[in-house]
Amino acid sequence: MKNTYLKFDRMLKTLILTVLVMCTFSCTHSHEHIFFLSPDGDTKVEISLEEGVLYYGLYFEEKNILEPSQLGMVWEGLDFSQGLELVSVSEATGIEDKYELVHGKQKSHEYNANESTVVLKNTEGVEFHVVFRVSDNGLAFRYVFPSLGEKQVALLEEKTTFNFKESAKTWIQPMADPKTGWEKTNPSYEESYQKGVAVGTPSPIESGWIYPALFQSEDTWVLVSETGIQANHAASRLAAASPNGEYRITYPSDQEKIFDGSVLPTAKGGWESPWRILAVGSLKDVVESTLGTDLAISQRSDLDFGFVVPGAASWSWALGKDESIYYDIQEKHIDYASDMNWEYCLVDVNWDRNIGYEKIGELATYAATKGVGLVLWYNSAGDWNSTPYTPKHQLLTREMRLAEFQKIRDLGVKGVKIDFFGGDGQSVMQYYHDILEDAAKVGLIVNFHGATLPRGWHRTYPNLVTVEAVKGFEMITFEQEFANEAPQHMAILPFTRNVYDPMDFTPMSLHEIPGIERRTSKGFELALSVLYYSGVQHYAESPSGMALQEPEVIEFLRSLPSTWDEVKYIDGFPGEFVIMARRSGDSWYVAGINAQDATKKVTLNLQELGISSKNATKISDSVDESWQVDNLSGDNDIEFEIKANGGFVLYLNE
Repeated sequence: MKNTYLKFDRMLKTLILTVLVMCTFSCTHSHEHIFFLSPDGDTKVEISLEEGVLYYGLYFEEKNILEPSQLGMVWEGLDFSQGLELVSVSEATGIEDKYELVHGKQKSHEYNANESTVVLKNTEGVEFHVVFRVSDNGLAFRYVFPSLGEKQVALLEEKTTFNFKESAKTWIQPMADPKTGWEKTNPSYEESYQKGVAVGTPSPIESGWIYPALFQSEDTWVLVSETGIQANHAASRLAAASPNGEYRITYPSDQEKIFDGSVLPTAKGGWESPWRILAVGSLKDVVESTLGTDLAISQRSDLDFGFVVPGAASWSWALGKDESIYYDIQEKHIDYASDMNWEYCLVDVNWDRNIGYEKIGELATYAATKGVGLVLWYNSAGDWNSTPYTPKHQLLTREMRLAEFQKIRDLGVKGVKIDFFGGDGQSVMQYYHDILEDAAKVGLIVNFHGATLPRGWHRTYPNLVTVEAVKGFEMITFEQEFANEAPQHMAILPFTRNVYDPMDFTPMSLHEIPGIERRTSKGFELALSVLYYSGVQHYAESPSGMALQEPEVIEFLRSLPSTWDEVKYIDGFPGEFVIMARRSGDSWYVAGINAQDATKKVTLNLQELGISSKNATKISDSVDESWQVDNLSGDNDIEFEIKANGGFVLYLNE
């Protein structure tokens, strides 16, 4: 009965919305202001055409969140940004999509939105469409060009902006300039966040800002990103300058290409852009948003992904670096993974030199007897960087890739980690798609490092189990300066980078980091195993470090699920603290970190959270910097403190 009522309510709101749009268009044609509403009516988009320029504004619960922001694109010989004329506005259509992910922040998804298409023509009479989908707590839009002509043309500029009030703040990461950094491997989405700075603050790096970008406008939050990057797209970003809080979409530099390929998209005939997506509402609304996969390209139906097994992995390089990539050490890490009930062991750089294909085959056979699969590292690069690590040049053509992938698959290898990509240009996007397709054909899972934000690709290609695209744990091992900053950095990621896509932060050092003074507690590090989502979670802790932990901690990690059915945001603030809960079956896992210098008091009302349990175990930091394990029973309210730079996990089982 409840579902019938909800469907009737949505139909009624859609009918009202259609009448509103038609009335607005016919009654105010001279001003040409059009309004689109979400199914619940709380999210509203205003479209206006002012002196031939198209604008949109965003409202949430009647509050103006985005002031008039420009829309439009400029192609070679075709300007769709000025001198525009409104042709038509479609009636609102209800969009419903139900889908399941092989791995993700949650398994089952249901997306509902109202879709309207604005049709315009430029001064040459060439039509284009802007398609809007307004969902509860979300806006998505994209450009559709039915015909760009018979001649191949390049996209020159996108005029899309996000115009925030000057009082707004942002948590946003600069984009590294290409061909900079170690062995010219940038950009790789591995900079530090600007934390709560005023909008309009220019990027310290010329290349601009990356997605997802988090904004706070009074008590409303917005997460800006894009999704559905196809092989004929380039990945966009936000320009370095944002005068008066107006952020503009821009594209990669001329250096961000591979082979003889393109940087900017080119097309003839029809073309459609990726979706620009904005999650809007409270922090809970933003963190729990699934727009990144809701608008992503559906799973490839022509490929078989039945071989994909999410899981966890041991990884020697995190703490042992290059000197750990030898047969005997990898054998120990296979034993370690098996003992921890982890599905994989990652063998990193130079394995072809230090171990060799024949011995890798022996390792894979040994790992199989232990119920563990091997993942092998590869260098993506041709000549677009100067990295010395190998295997290199093995994946550059489809023929080479399929031969190499089949060779290691025949040895018993289960996956590949591919590193050091050449930027965000169209030719690099093509390369990503080709790799994922070829790996799926052979039956290999994929982990991209030194890579772009995946933008929903794990829905399209479930064999993409994780992507770095983050300033992760390895950067803590390289420099004390970042280790000092890391607690705040790690408390931003659940609100930004890890909202939509799997993130290979490679978390959890419970014992020590050689040459570095870790600023986070053991409880903080353990909490990351739940807070951070990755289709395959590569844990940094070594076998010897794990052996020093309490039995309850080891057993917790042995039994931690690899996939999740539900996620709940409980409390937090970017860069300060975060508490989240994830459900697998009937079991709930609650985790929190405190990145502040003072103790944080916490009260969890499990009944209000919709979590019922008779048995609970909390693992947290003790006063002597070891572990404290508390068995709880029958309490709906749980009160405790999280120490400064500390954390906890709470396991609840029906």
